[in-house]
Amino acid sequence: MHALERLVEALEGAVALFGRLAALTCIVLVILVAGNVLARYFLSAGAIWLQELEWHLISPIALFGMSYALLAGEQVRVDVFYERFPAWTKRAIEVLTGVLLAGFAAWMVKLSIPFVAQSWRLGEGSPNPGGLPWRFALKSLLPLGFALLAVQGLCHALRHAFLTRSRG
Repeated sequence: MHALERLVEALEGAVALFGRLAALTCIVLVILVAGNVLARYFLSAGAIWLQELEWHLISPIALFGMSYALLAGEQVRVDVFYERFPAWTKRAIEVLTGVLLAGFAAWMVKLSIPFVAQSWRLGEGSPNPGGLPWRFALKSLLPLGFALLAVQGLCHALRHAFLTRSRG
């Protein structure tokens, strides 16, 4: 059991690292949006690539943040029902939802890989003049984000099924 707990802790450590990266990306996004607004309204200046960078930064926030939310116990549940269930029912729900989430996320990884590969083959960039040329790199976050979610879903299920210390 100690080996399983160490494995889960290591995997959750990786998820936490990406969660911190998502949080830092939020700060960068806020500064970027504020800078774009100030430049547009006070200097009458702006650049398409800066506007595109704003929505590019939303991707890692969402894709890395969803696994971190599960790690931190911030996932959505219907607490009005859940809180009234006995402990064994809550545990069974957590295990089942963790396994289902891991399966769904793994399926999304499988579906996204050909999409990302095609984007890399084409060297896909922005269709806008002056836009960012690396859209293929941004799309690479799709399988990575869902792989993190699959890992965290599995860790969530393992923690609630076998380990005594639950996180969320």
